[in-house]
Amino acid sequence: MQGLGPLARLFNNMSYEKQRHIMVESQLRSRGIKDERVLDAMEKVPRHLFVETDLADRAYDDCALPIGEGQTISQPYMVALMTELLELKGDEKVLEIGTGSGYQSAVLSLLAAEVYTVERIHSLAIRAKKLLADLEYKNVHALVSDGTLGLQEHSPYDGIIVTAGAPEIPYQYTEQLKINGRLVIPVGSRYSQVLYRIDKTAQGIKKSISTGCVFVPLIGKAGWDEKEIY
Repeated sequence: MQGLGPLARLFNNMSYEKQRHIMVESQLRSRGIKDERVLDAMEKVPRHLFVETDLADRAYDDCALPIGEGQTISQPYMVALMTELLELKGDEKVLEIGTGSGYQSAVLSLLAAEVYTVERIHSLAIRAKKLLADLEYKNVHALVSDGTLGLQEHSPYDGIIVTAGAPEIPYQYTEQLKINGRLVIPVGSRYSQVLYRIDKTAQGIKKSISTGCVFVPLIGKAGWDEKEIY
């Protein structure tokens, strides 16, 4: 919004607020997202600041968008669905695999006590970390690492959310979950996956399928080999 006068900036901000409200009502609530805390968070986070400037006017469209380095910011509905599956109440410690733009991290920050987020691409991680700090999402801790291995040093977690498609579920994730914790992860081929919710109970692991989906590949030691992808 650089170069705009005060009235133009106010109009622009109001426009984005209206777009967020429409997004929540038409893309999320109408399609079955019921958790009011999730809906409220999605209406608060300024998604247009997490996309490239020339795509800001498309930020609230019902689709994923490129963010550079071959990565994407997920479709709003998928962000809401995956977040809802975590069933966050507000006092949890959550691990996110795949920081990307930082948008999912920002949504989680309004719903959990602490959010750890891991990104393997240094340029994306640095950009997201700066933006999250500028927007004062103070309970988000962004690190550069191989997310397929989880983040052992801050485990166990109440919830783990993976924003890239895995060929299988890395054992590190279930190991780093607390009992009664939940893992949400897309699993399948490089080109299409199924969204799983994994519940870790005292009796063992319970798997349930949510929906089909398409994510960028989860690359790393316990995921896809980068040489196979590129």
